[in-house]
Amino acid sequence: MEGDAVSVSRVLTQIEGEPADVLAAAQAAVAAPAGLGTIASYATEVALPATGTWSNPGKGGAQADIVIAAPEDGVPLLFVEIDNCYESPQVLAAKIDKYMRFCQRKVKDVDGKERPMWRTRWWVPDGRRHDQPHPPLLLVFNRVGPRNPNTVIAQLAELTRRHWQGEAYGDGFHMYDGKLPIVVTGMKQLQEHGPAGAVFRRFGRPQNQTLLEAIGNPRREAHDARQQAESAAREREYKEQLRRVAEQRRAEREAPRPVCAGCGSRFTDARWKAIAPAGWDAPRETHPHLCGDCKQRALTAERQAEHQEQTVPEQKAGGTWLSRFRS
Repeated sequence: MEGDAVSVSRVLTQIEGEPADVLAAAQAAVAAPAGLGTIASYATEVALPATGTWSNPGKGGAQADIVIAAPEDGVPLLFVEIDNCYESPQVLAAKIDKYMRFCQRKVKDVDGKERPMWRTRWWVPDGRRHDQPHPPLLLVFNRVGPRNPNTVIAQLAELTRRHWQGEAYGDGFHMYDGKLPIVVTGMKQLQEHGPAGAVFRRFGRPQNQTLLEAIGNPRREAHDARQQAESAAREREYKEQLRRVAEQRRAEREAPRPVCAGCGSRFTDARWKAIAPAGWDAPRETHPHLCGDCKQRALTAERQAEHQEQTVPEQKAGGTWLSRFRS
């Protein structure tokens, strides 16, 4: 932000001495709210053919005053129609019919698959849960002519209801699959507040929103977020239940595991199996109360004791014979 301020100050310094109207225009441009995308994001007078081709459009299509493609700012595709308040609601409704015909038109893409024609030129993320509305249309009313835009907007909303009205869902949101989102604003409000200002009214909604909210579906997104959170919580609870069941079963399996009488450690699985009752002809386990290590130490001690018992009588017998020989 500091770098931007320095850059703006440098620009204003460079035009010092220019006429007052030039300075005022420059100052207004500097003070204007941030817009969308870059110059490359905008195209004007774009034909949207309902028949024919991109380069040779036929009759029945629309012509957008502006097309904005700024996915980096959350606006992958937006058609803009400027109205100077000379046209009637019926004329505007006829224009919207043309937009709808274009959006509904499908053609074969380069891969041979049939897609909406607009998708062969612009990229837009696919909708989720089968909710794929058409690209939104923004109507900007510039109050130059004699018509009251508020009256025109109310009539236009009724005339085009079939194009924009979504399907209500129980959780307080609508789905707009195959519908044309129509958003309106005023030129003055747009200039003063920019796309981040709550100056946009989408047909069918009771309050103004920012542009991203108006062309999007915040309530459905909130619903999806809640569902995802609930699903994640259920998944965590399920895993916790599995962990508790596994822990309980492990505890039940471990409860009867023998404990070594020598060192106090629990028997290994192999040692536990070794002391388990076997067939009548199986060799008897000699130290069932000891773990494997303690058993080995016990066997070693027993062998040493036996060896000592065998050695001591021989020494005693030898000593008696030697004493007799000397006498």
